[in-house]
Amino acid sequence: MPALAISTDQGQLTGRGLEGFYRAGRRLLSRCEVRVAGREPIAVQARMLSADRARFVATLRPSADGGPDPDVVVERTRYADGTERIVLRSAAGRPLRFPVEVSLGTDLAELGAVASGNTGPELPASVHDSGMRWSSPSGHCVVTAHPAPADALASAGLLRWEVELPPGGTWSLELRVRPEGAGPVRAVGLGASLSLAPARAVGDDPRVRTLLDRSVEDLQALLLRDPEHPTDVHLAAGAPWRCGLAPAEALAAARMALPLGTRVAEGTLRTLARRQLVGKGPRAGMIPGPLRNTGPHLPPGCTGIEATLLFPVLLTEAWRWGLSAQETEELLPAAERCLRWLLAAAGDGGRLPDPYPDGPARCETQAHAHRAALLGADLLDAHGRSGGTDLRQWAERLRSTFRKVFWVEDRTGGRPAAACLADGRPVPLLTGGAAHLLDTGLLGSGALAPGLLDKVQTEQLARLLGGPAMDSGWGLRSLGVKEAAYNPFGHRGGAVRVHETAVAVSGLAAAGYEKEASALLRGVMAAAETFGYRLPEMYAGEQRTEDGAPLPHPAACRPAATAAAAGVQLLTALAGIRPDAPSGTVTLRPVRCAPLGELGLTALRVAGAPFSVRVSRLGLAMVEEAADGLQLGV
Repeated sequence: MPALAISTDQGQLTGRGLEGFYRAGRRLLSRCEVRVAGREPIAVQARMLSADRARFVATLRPSADGGPDPDVVVERTRYADGTERIVLRSAAGRPLRFPVEVSLGTDLAELGAVASGNTGPELPASVHDSGMRWSSPSGHCVVTAHPAPADALASAGLLRWEVELPPGGTWSLELRVRPEGAGPVRAVGLGASLSLAPARAVGDDPRVRTLLDRSVEDLQALLLRDPEHPTDVHLAAGAPWRCGLAPAEALAAARMALPLGTRVAEGTLRTLARRQLVGKGPRAGMIPGPLRNTGPHLPPGCTGIEATLLFPVLLTEAWRWGLSAQETEELLPAAERCLRWLLAAAGDGGRLPDPYPDGPARCETQAHAHRAALLGADLLDAHGRSGGTDLRQWAERLRSTFRKVFWVEDRTGGRPAAACLADGRPVPLLTGGAAHLLDTGLLGSGALAPGLLDKVQTEQLARLLGGPAMDSGWGLRSLGVKEAAYNPFGHRGGAVRVHETAVAVSGLAAAGYEKEASALLRGVMAAAETFGYRLPEMYAGEQRTEDGAPLPHPAACRPAATAAAAGVQLLTALAGIRPDAPSGTVTLRPVRCAPLGELGLTALRVAGAPFSVRVSRLGLAMVEEAADGLQLGV
């Protein structure tokens, strides 16, 4: 970020679909086609080298009388920052001489226009220095070439070189795509090496290493700086559709990534605290956010409410993981405003409507609110602030109400309603959002906050989430297959959402339902393998079959911040790491059945220092590296 490149595995940028180099949401270059000796090289391999770099290899026979074997290899290395290096290597036993042509074009279109197919024709080019230039009312783009071309034809956007290759020789070309007047992109992740710890995973299952490597790499590549406060970093929601700040997703991803350190959490909290609504009125204290579609059965929900409830939760848990006392104190006023808004918005009725004030009371919103109240109270008490008692009393009323009003009895043992309408009627749908009821949050001494469900209801929910209606074999569906309007591609109507699956896995494991947690974990691990370990934010919830593969969702971000962070949470949940840095302790509650066999996690961060842990095949955890003075809790 803020740059990206999209192409097929053929390597050529043809201008079709989404192909092109983008920067800050605008397509700078849509077409970059290479021809050697008048022909298009034959693509043989495409491979991601890192989150910001891809390599394409093609071959060519310059003449028809050279036999069946290719004697020229064309290697293209494409960088997200707008640089492409093209190298030609000769394997011929004779000197070769041929033209190399690069055909360029662009529409300088916004990403939204490209996605909806509303772009115009290519813009006319002009020869500029050692390349081409395009202009429109919305911007300008320049492509420079090194070495400079022998010929440049503006009407066709064509650059041309005459290349001579001795036997075994090479020739290289570098193209640089930039907005006119702009320097190279400096991705945050490349310069902010301390933003995320370089955690590694090893174990019996070789997939764990690749998944964690790719997750950390993608998170690093998705980092953005607050333009007005460049030292504060946060995660973009995902590429290509949401390359900016989405408060709810940024907070959720920073929370799941806490085992990699607290810097991203700190930057996210500070960035959003500056955007918090202050003053008077019913929205005072909220972190603003747009409405989003929540499936076929309920009206759009408010991401601002989710962000407002996540803010004090992330601050509390970041403090437990090692956020400094000074930073915590500075962010406390913003968290207090969030919590005051919560109590005011819930009112005497106890339930929190979403959207406020006339929306339904959604199941997952009540889970977020209950967790925010309890963790917020814990944080306020620890820092000598008032308000903790009111928050706990409200949470107790919500628990009592939820267990009666939101629980729908049926012949199978009951289920949590997806929502309760304003008139009190429940919406008896089984949704993946119910997984948030198991995510109660981290208190002191490694204890988890109490949940909204009682023990019997929690056991029934675990059975439902692990059942065939919800477990697709690739992860947790966002809507049960037996529900009306189920759609395997519905992003909240049946598709597998990776973030929600990770929440379910960690919540089920923490509650002791390891069989259900392990099945969901194995499913998403299998899905990760088919996606090259770069998990999209969602994919189709069709049932897994032998030798099958999950179907990609055409509107999913990949990489996505919450999906990449979910990879971190899925693996660290197996060790059950529960730190309490302020008291100098860390508690381990590993998954006893060890569903992926022995697992070692190194270079995590707890209390500001490297932390390494190993879980044996017997489900026993041992700390191998920790901060000086950090004690193992019981």
